[in-house]
Amino acid sequence: MPRDGLVWNQAMTAGTRIKDLPDSERPRERMVAKGADALSNSELIAIMLRTGVKGASALEVAGQLLKAFGTLDNLSRASLADLRKIKGIGRDKAIALKCAFTLARRMASEFRQEGTSLGNPESVADLLREENRAYEVENFQVVLLNTRRKLIRVEKISQGTLDTILVHPREVFRSAIASGAAAIVLAHNHPSGDPTPSEADVKVTRDLIRAGQLLKIEVLDHVILGRATQERAKDYASLKELGYFAGF
Repeated sequence: MPRDGLVWNQAMTAGTRIKDLPDSERPRERMVAKGADALSNSELIAIMLRTGVKGASALEVAGQLLKAFGTLDNLSRASLADLRKIKGIGRDKAIALKCAFTLARRMASEFRQEGTSLGNPESVADLLREENRAYEVENFQVVLLNTRRKLIRVEKISQGTLDTILVHPREVFRSAIASGAAAIVLAHNHPSGDPTPSEADVKVTRDLIRAGQLLKIEVLDHVILGRATQERAKDYASLKELGYFAGF
């Protein structure tokens, strides 16, 4: 199991250079010997940073990044300007970090294979989670499904300002009709992290259910993506599970 990078870094003498550490404690050597999964978050980030700054090794800078942003999720969504507020993170290092997290999200999106079965809101959340966690404003998407409830593709419909988004049935169903979708799942993110549906979310959902009924394209659910907390185990909400589809 990887060690807790923050605890380990705190145990190091401030300013200790990585090259002064024994081989068994150097991140690159540990990666070669034990594999990347054995490394802590701090060690992995230190390898990406390559070098530290006067008075602080790359490991210490990595530890400061994690301390400042709290979680990898927060770090992945940090802007270049926010990253550069950390001592030792200049333009090039900030760019390298943003590129690494972007590649991770793109890798996750490659799992959007046509034919993937999406039979419940959890599977929809799994499909969309990585891409949506990086959005700073609300993004409305439609998951297009065939008659067997398998994925055709995900279509981005609109983007709004923080906590505000405009959705028109014409835009939602245009791509569904063009692709021959038999059913759709609505989805969008809440940048606040709280996936609880707003009154506007409920109204839009009901309007789109009615539109889908006229077009013979079933709206199966509306999944809102947020972030999990200690008090909230799920990072998403399903309007169908919450009972908002009752009566349709």
